Amino acid sequence: QTGQMLAALSGLSQGTFASEVVVDNDKVQVTREIDGGLQTVELTLPAIVTTDLRLNEPRYAKLPDIMKAKKKPMDIKTPADLGVEVASKVTLLKVESPAERKGGIKVGSVDELVDKLKNEAKVL
Repeated sequence: QTGQMLAALSGLSQGTFASEVVVDNDKVQVTREIDGGLQTVELTLPAIVTTDLRLNEPRYAKLPDIMKAKKKPMDIKTPADLGVEVASKVTLLKVESPAERKGGIKVGSVDELVDKLKNEAKVL
């Protein structure tokens, strides 16, 4: 949902659940699996592309590489260092509780139920 929401908020085109991505100059072709087979869409860059598990085979880190990574210094940056504003642009207008449900009624027989469905609820 994050990719779709980001595309909607930024006004960019989107390609979702990509199993293959081909970039060609200012265009990108995104192939995705749908119920009837494969669908390929062409988007103009910049665009938001979300991926599927079948896009590539993940690389797993080896133990020596993990040990090397633990020794490297970690630079801590804030969003302001990158020129990003994180203030919310959503305004809450109002919060209401849902209407209380009315209590149900018990009927004595099937005939009474059918009569109430026909005459009161008008569903039959």
